[in-house]
Amino acid sequence: MTQKPIWAPWRLDYILGPKEEGCVFCSMPEDNEDEKHHILYRGKTCYVVLNLFPYNNGHLMVCPFRHLSDYTALTSEELSESAQLQQKSILALKQAFRPDGFNVGLNLGSAAGAGIEEHLHLHIVPRWNGDFNFMPVIGQTKVMPQHLKSTYEALADKFR
Repeated sequence: MTQKPIWAPWRLDYILGPKEEGCVFCSMPEDNEDEKHHILYRGKTCYVVLNLFPYNNGHLMVCPFRHLSDYTALTSEELSESAQLQQKSILALKQAFRPDGFNVGLNLGSAAGAGIEEHLHLHIVPRWNGDFNFMPVIGQTKVMPQHLKSTYEALADKFR
């Protein structure tokens, strides 16, 4: 089988770009520049943010403000709010993009695929019939049809 290269320059920023010191999931909300960091919603204990290097258009994450990696250490308030924000995120994505389904989940630890394992973050990935599985992402062959800024603009009002 012959492989065809697909232009995906957004990945190169992640691969070659400078790695931020400290925890990105702590520094983004502390910076108080929500549009710059694509933070769509701030709750009391958790926030919703676009994944800067998405598996699919509209790939969101729900993150606790508190820095922790152990899912069993979430407080009942954090656990409840994160579930509510998952639901709110799915509703917003349905309204904005009409996906056919979703992948929702946590990658706990590097063995489970966590790219940033020191701070919990739950992925919500919209899926459409006929799109690809996660293998093209690993092979860096996925083409993203929408710019991250456009995705942010399409979802921002759904969280207001």
